[in-house]
Amino acid sequence: MDILETDAYDRRQRRNMSCTLFFSLLPFFLSAALYIYTWTPDAPSSITSAGTKAAPALLLAAVVLSWNGGQSVLGVVGGLVFSAVGDCCLVWPELFLHGMGAFAVAHLLYSLTFLSSRYSPESSSTCNRFLYLVLLLMGGGFYIYLYPFLQKAPQSDLIIPGVGVYILLISLMGMLAIRSRQTATVLGSLSFMISDLSLSLQVFKVIPPVDYGHIVVMVTYYLAQLLIAVGDVKAARNKDEFAKWKRS
Repeated sequence: MDILETDAYDRRQRRNMSCTLFFSLLPFFLSAALYIYTWTPDAPSSITSAGTKAAPALLLAAVVLSWNGGQSVLGVVGGLVFSAVGDCCLVWPELFLHGMGAFAVAHLLYSLTFLSSRYSPESSSTCNRFLYLVLLLMGGGFYIYLYPFLQKAPQSDLIIPGVGVYILLISLMGMLAIRSRQTATVLGSLSFMISDLSLSLQVFKVIPPVDYGHIVVMVTYYLAQLLIAVGDVKAARNKDEFAKWKRS
Protein backbone atom coordinates (compact mmCIF):
# COMPACT_ATOMS: atom_id res chain seq x y z
CA MET A 1 0.00 0.00 0.00
CA ASP A 2 2.83 2.36 0.86
CA ILE A 3 4.41 1.68 -2.54
CA LEU A 4 1.10 2.42 -4.27
CA GLU A 5 0.69 5.66 -2.34
CA THR A 6 4.24 6.73 -3.17
CA ASP A 7 3.67 5.97 -6.86
CA ALA A 8 0.42 7.97 -6.87
CA TYR A 9 2.19 10.86 -5.13
CA ASP A 10 4.97 10.83 -7.75
CA ARG A 11 2.43 10.87 -10.54
CA ARG A 12 0.66 13.85 -8.97
CA GLN A 13 3.98 15.66 -8.59
CA ARG A 14 4.88 15.07 -12.25
CA ARG A 15 1.41 16.20 -13.35
CA ASN A 16 1.64 19.36 -11.23
CA MET A 17 5.10 20.08 -12.60
CA SER A 18 3.88 19.69 -16.19
CA CYS A 19 0.97 22.08 -15.58
CA THR A 20 3.21 24.66 -13.90
CA LEU A 21 5.80 24.40 -16.67
CA PHE A 22 3.11 24.81 -19.33
CA PHE A 23 1.80 28.01 -17.75
CA SER A 24 5.32 29.39 -17.39
CA LEU A 25 5.79 28.81 -21.14
CA LEU A 26 2.69 30.79 -22.16
CA PRO A 27 4.65 34.05 -22.74
CA PHE A 28 6.94 32.12 -25.11
CA PHE A 29 3.98 30.73 -27.08
CA LEU A 30 2.38 34.17 -27.34
CA SER A 31 5.58 35.93 -28.42
CA ALA A 32 6.41 33.25 -31.02
CA ALA A 33 2.86 33.45 -32.42
CA LEU A 34 3.09 37.26 -32.48
CA TYR A 35 6.31 37.23 -34.49
CA ILE A 36 5.08 34.65 -37.00
CA TYR A 37 1.71 36.42 -37.38
CA THR A 38 3.15 39.93 -37.86
CA TRP A 39 6.12 38.99 -40.10
CA THR A 40 5.88 40.09 -43.72
CA PRO A 41 8.43 39.39 -46.49
CA ASP A 42 8.91 43.09 -47.41
CA ALA A 43 9.17 44.34 -43.81
CA PRO A 44 12.28 46.54 -43.39
CA SER A 45 14.99 45.49 -40.97
CA SER A 46 14.58 47.32 -37.67
CA ILE A 47 15.28 47.14 -33.96
CA THR A 48 11.59 46.38 -33.41
CA SER A 49 11.56 43.38 -35.75
CA ALA A 50 14.83 42.13 -34.23
CA GLY A 51 13.40 42.40 -30.71
CA THR A 52 10.17 40.66 -31.70
CA LYS A 53 12.12 37.83 -33.33
CA ALA A 54 14.51 37.36 -30.38
CA ALA A 55 11.87 37.66 -27.62
CA PRO A 56 10.77 33.96 -27.64
CA ALA A 57 14.33 32.69 -27.08
CA LEU A 58 14.91 35.19 -24.26
CA LEU A 59 11.62 34.22 -22.62
CA LEU A 60 12.62 30.55 -22.81
CA ALA A 61 15.95 31.43 -21.22
CA ALA A 62 14.08 33.10 -18.35
CA VAL A 63 11.90 30.00 -17.88
CA VAL A 64 14.89 27.63 -17.76
CA LEU A 65 16.73 29.97 -15.39
CA SER A 66 13.72 30.14 -13.07
CA TRP A 67 13.44 26.34 -12.95
CA ASN A 68 17.09 25.29 -12.93
CA GLY A 69 18.86 28.29 -11.44
CA GLY A 70 22.44 29.25 -12.18
CA GLN A 71 23.49 25.73 -13.19
CA SER A 72 22.11 26.39 -16.69
CA VAL A 73 23.75 29.80 -17.28
CA LEU A 74 26.69 28.24 -19.13
CA GLY A 75 24.38 25.68 -20.71
CA VAL A 76 20.92 25.93 -22.20
CA VAL A 77 20.27 29.43 -20.83
CA GLY A 78 23.50 30.69 -22.39
CA GLY A 79 22.64 28.90 -25.63
CA LEU A 80 19.24 30.57 -25.75
CA VAL A 81 20.76 34.00 -25.13
CA PHE A 82 23.30 33.51 -27.94
CA SER A 83 20.46 32.25 -30.14
CA ALA A 84 18.60 35.50 -29.44
CA VAL A 85 21.73 37.41 -30.51
CA GLY A 86 21.80 35.32 -33.69
CA ASP A 87 18.10 36.07 -34.28
CA CYS A 88 18.82 39.80 -34.10
CA CYS A 89 21.80 39.56 -36.46
CA LEU A 90 19.88 37.61 -39.11
CA VAL A 91 17.33 40.41 -39.38
CA TRP A 92 20.06 42.33 -41.24
CA PRO A 93 21.43 40.24 -44.17
CA GLU A 94 24.85 41.90 -43.91
CA LEU A 95 25.21 40.47 -40.39
CA PHE A 96 24.66 36.87 -41.52
CA LEU A 97 28.17 35.77 -40.53
CA HIS A 98 27.78 37.31 -37.08
CA GLY A 99 24.46 35.51 -36.65
CA MET A 100 25.96 32.20 -37.74
CA GLY A 101 28.78 32.71 -35.22
CA ALA A 102 26.29 33.38 -32.42
CA PHE A 103 24.34 30.22 -33.23
CA ALA A 104 27.59 28.24 -33.41
CA VAL A 105 28.35 29.31 -29.81
CA ALA A 106 24.79 28.31 -28.85
CA HIS A 107 25.31 24.81 -30.28
CA LEU A 108 28.60 24.52 -28.40
CA LEU A 109 26.88 25.45 -25.12
CA TYR A 110 24.06 22.98 -25.79
CA SER A 111 26.64 20.27 -26.48
CA LEU A 112 28.45 20.97 -23.19
CA THR A 113 25.10 20.79 -21.39
CA PHE A 114 24.25 17.40 -22.90
CA LEU A 115 27.60 16.13 -21.58
CA SER A 116 26.82 17.23 -18.02
CA SER A 117 25.91 14.88 -15.17
CA ARG A 118 22.28 16.07 -15.33
CA TYR A 119 21.71 13.92 -18.39
CA SER A 120 23.78 10.98 -17.08
CA PRO A 121 23.24 8.57 -20.03
CA GLU A 122 24.14 4.92 -20.00
CA SER A 123 27.07 3.65 -22.05
CA SER A 124 26.72 4.32 -25.77
CA SER A 125 24.92 1.52 -27.63
CA THR A 126 25.59 0.17 -31.12
CA CYS A 127 22.39 1.86 -32.28
CA ASN A 128 23.65 5.21 -30.95
CA ARG A 129 26.99 4.81 -32.72
CA PHE A 130 25.14 4.05 -35.95
CA LEU A 131 23.05 7.22 -35.53
CA TYR A 132 26.21 9.26 -34.86
CA LEU A 133 27.67 7.98 -38.13
CA VAL A 134 24.44 8.76 -39.99
CA LEU A 135 24.44 12.36 -38.69
CA LEU A 136 28.09 12.89 -39.65
CA LEU A 137 27.55 11.45 -43.13
CA MET A 138 24.41 13.55 -43.63
CA GLY A 139 26.21 16.68 -42.46
CA GLY A 140 29.20 16.02 -44.71
CA GLY A 141 26.98 15.13 -47.65
CA PHE A 142 24.92 18.29 -47.23
CA TYR A 143 28.06 20.44 -47.07
CA ILE A 144 29.36 18.88 -50.29
CA TYR A 145 25.98 19.49 -51.93
CA LEU A 146 25.93 23.10 -50.70
CA TYR A 147 29.55 23.86 -51.63
CA PRO A 148 28.97 25.12 -55.22
CA PHE A 149 26.33 27.53 -53.96
CA LEU A 150 28.59 28.76 -51.14
CA GLN A 151 31.22 29.65 -53.74
CA LYS A 152 28.75 32.08 -55.34
CA ALA A 153 27.80 33.76 -52.03
CA PRO A 154 29.17 37.16 -51.01
CA GLN A 155 32.23 36.83 -48.75
CA SER A 156 32.60 33.23 -49.92
CA ASP A 157 36.14 33.11 -48.48
CA LEU A 158 34.58 33.38 -45.00
CA ILE A 159 31.27 31.67 -45.73
CA ILE A 160 32.79 28.39 -47.01
CA PRO A 161 34.85 27.52 -43.89
CA GLY A 162 32.27 29.12 -41.59
CA VAL A 163 29.42 26.92 -42.86
CA GLY A 164 31.68 23.86 -42.61
CA VAL A 165 32.45 24.55 -38.94
CA TYR A 166 28.79 25.32 -38.26
CA ILE A 167 27.61 22.02 -39.77
CA LEU A 168 30.21 20.17 -37.69
CA LEU A 169 29.00 21.87 -34.47
CA ILE A 170 25.30 21.29 -35.08
CA SER A 171 26.05 17.65 -35.99
CA LEU A 172 27.99 17.30 -32.72
CA MET A 173 25.07 18.84 -30.84
CA GLY A 174 22.70 16.33 -32.46
CA MET A 175 24.99 13.41 -31.59
CA LEU A 176 25.23 14.45 -27.94
CA ALA A 177 21.45 14.99 -27.83
CA ILE A 178 21.01 11.37 -28.95
CA ARG A 179 23.52 10.31 -26.29
CA SER A 180 21.44 12.09 -23.61
CA ARG A 181 18.44 9.80 -24.30
CA GLN A 182 16.05 12.63 -23.45
CA THR A 183 13.18 12.46 -25.95
CA ALA A 184 12.50 16.21 -25.94
CA THR A 185 16.21 16.99 -26.34
CA VAL A 186 16.65 14.61 -29.28
CA LEU A 187 13.55 15.92 -31.07
CA GLY A 188 14.67 19.50 -30.40
CA SER A 189 18.09 18.94 -31.95
CA LEU A 190 16.55 17.28 -35.02
CA SER A 191 14.07 20.14 -35.40
CA PHE A 192 16.97 22.62 -35.20
CA MET A 193 18.74 20.77 -38.03
CA ILE A 194 15.60 20.86 -40.18
CA SER A 195 15.23 24.58 -39.53
CA ASP A 196 18.85 25.33 -40.47
CA LEU A 197 18.67 23.08 -43.54
CA SER A 198 15.57 24.96 -44.74
CA LEU A 199 17.20 28.32 -44.04
CA SER A 200 20.44 27.46 -45.86
CA LEU A 201 18.58 26.23 -48.94
CA GLN A 202 16.84 29.61 -49.15
CA VAL A 203 19.72 31.90 -48.13
CA PHE A 204 22.21 30.36 -50.55
CA LYS A 205 19.60 30.20 -53.35
CA VAL A 206 19.71 26.42 -53.73
CA ILE A 207 15.96 26.53 -54.30
CA PRO A 208 13.85 29.37 -55.71
CA PRO A 209 11.84 31.48 -53.23
CA VAL A 210 8.89 29.50 -51.90
CA ASP A 211 5.69 30.63 -50.22
CA TYR A 212 5.80 30.24 -46.45
CA GLY A 213 9.50 29.28 -46.56
CA HIS A 214 10.27 31.68 -43.72
CA ILE A 215 7.36 30.30 -41.68
CA VAL A 216 8.74 26.75 -42.00
CA VAL A 217 12.15 27.94 -40.80
CA MET A 218 10.79 29.83 -37.80
CA VAL A 219 8.22 27.24 -36.69
CA THR A 220 10.82 24.45 -36.68
CA TYR A 221 13.33 26.79 -35.02
CA TYR A 222 11.02 27.86 -32.18
CA LEU A 223 9.91 24.25 -31.73
CA ALA A 224 13.57 23.19 -31.46
CA GLN A 225 14.35 25.77 -28.79
CA LEU A 226 11.19 24.87 -26.87
CA LEU A 227 12.02 21.15 -26.83
CA ILE A 228 15.65 21.73 -25.82
CA ALA A 229 14.54 24.02 -22.97
CA VAL A 230 11.87 21.58 -21.74
CA GLY A 231 14.35 18.70 -22.00
CA ASP A 232 16.81 20.60 -19.81
CA VAL A 233 14.18 21.36 -17.16
CA LYS A 234 13.08 17.72 -17.07
CA ALA A 235 16.68 16.48 -16.92
CA ALA A 236 17.31 18.68 -13.87
CA ARG A 237 14.06 17.49 -12.19
CA ASN A 238 14.89 13.85 -12.86
CA LYS A 239 18.35 14.29 -11.36
CA ASP A 240 16.90 15.91 -8.24
CA GLU A 241 14.35 13.11 -7.84
CA PHE A 242 17.06 10.48 -8.29
CA ALA A 243 19.26 12.18 -5.68
CA LYS A 244 16.35 12.23 -3.20
CA TRP A 245 15.64 8.55 -3.88
CA LYS A 246 19.29 7.64 -3.20
CA ARG A 247 19.27 9.56 0.10
CA SER A 248 16.04 7.91 1.27
